[in-house]
Amino acid sequence: MNQNLDPKNAAARAESASKIYGSGENEVRALDNVTVSFERGKFSAIMGPSGSGKSTLMHILAGLDALTSGKVFIGDVDLSTLNDKEITKLRREKVGFVFQSFNLIPTLDAYENITLPLSLGKRDGDETWINQVIDTISLADRLEHRPSELSGGQQQRVAVARALATRPEIIFADEPTGNLDSKSGTDILTFMRLAVTELGQTIVMVTHDAVWASYADRIVFLSDGHVAGEMSNPSPEKVLEYLKHLGD
Repeated sequence: MNQNLDPKNAAARAESASKIYGSGENEVRALDNVTVSFERGKFSAIMGPSGSGKSTLMHILAGLDALTSGKVFIGDVDLSTLNDKEITKLRREKVGFVFQSFNLIPTLDAYENITLPLSLGKRDGDETWINQVIDTISLADRLEHRPSELSGGQQQRVAVARALATRPEIIFADEPTGNLDSKSGTDILTFMRLAVTELGQTIVMVTHDAVWASYADRIVFLSDGHVAGEMSNPSPEKVLEYLKHLGD
């Protein structure tokens, strides 16, 4: 855990979090007593070898999966105290998501996809903020295009803008550049970096790529369901060196 971080400054945190699948000989501890915090207004990355628990930790933090034991908080809200309806409402209002597969609605144009979380929540949103987000992703001239009329990089920019549209407390990004070429990936990471630095957002990203991870302020490394260490102000070279002894 980031031991110096006051819980009040944490956008999301896990305390003694464990996630166990199966039982007996088939038991798998995807997370084993993990305690970690992610600071508001920062870009954090989660890295580790395959099977280290990266995606499980993200899904737990985002309320997409339930813990076996321990606690998870979004801000000061303990997710274990919420029922399914309350968790759905919290995710819609306080959490943004960016996935590898874009997850855009093919029958909606770019603007409708960006504002979809607001439409689902029957909220108008902050028009000035939405316009600022659209300006930042440089897609103002593509807003009436449907996903099939956009490149992969443009679709992912729409997906990131959708995650930002509600001005959430935290955005979770799961391998957001996984389906993109190098240039498009760079564009997306540059935009996500801007969203943190200039728009004040909080992003937690799972990635296996040392270059993409170097855009973050801090990296948390996982290995075999445990926190194996962390790094501030990472460079690709430092990340690759660290991953070597994690078995990646």
